Amino acid sequence: MNYLVAVLPNRIQAEAAYSALEKEGLPNNQIDILGSGYKSADEYGLIDPNQQARKGAKRLVYWLVPFGFVAGFAFNVLTDIEIFPAIAPIGNHIIGGLLGAASGALGAYLVGGGVGLTVGSGDALLYRNRLNAGKYLIVVKGTEEITRQATRILRRFEPENLQGYTEPTSA
Repeated sequence: MNYLVAVLPNRIQAEAAYSALEKEGLPNNQIDILGSGYKSADEYGLIDPNQQARKGAKRLVYWLVPFGFVAGFAFNVLTDIEIFPAIAPIGNHIIGGLLGAASGALGAYLVGGGVGLTVGSGDALLYRNRLNAGKYLIVVKGTEEITRQATRILRRFEPENLQGYTEPTSA
């Protein structure tokens, strides 16, 4: 499946572009308008970057917290640092492990969340920002021939951005 996304500055241009696509015979069920008064990004299914960031952080927590505990424990055993002199050495080792686990959780939050926020959403974050700024998106989905025809039609409206995407095929 191919997708074509055009960013238009206002509702009037978006409706005119939609009408032009209809007049050229493109099926209504393959054309969507996103923006105020039409479908929202969530209704259409654009990836929420915050959700991707949470998923990335959660995925890293499963690895970094146990690794951080082991690393903190081993570091305390090797250096024999007394975190609290009043407790037994094994207690200090466990506290070192807990501090390492906390460092692993912080790393998962910062790295997993940050990468998920900036990279995991692809262009969806850019399109969400444009919708939040009051712009409108025309999304055409279909075969390569339909998106090529839609590209020709939409160029007449001088969109701010016109981008085509191809859905990856599963092997």
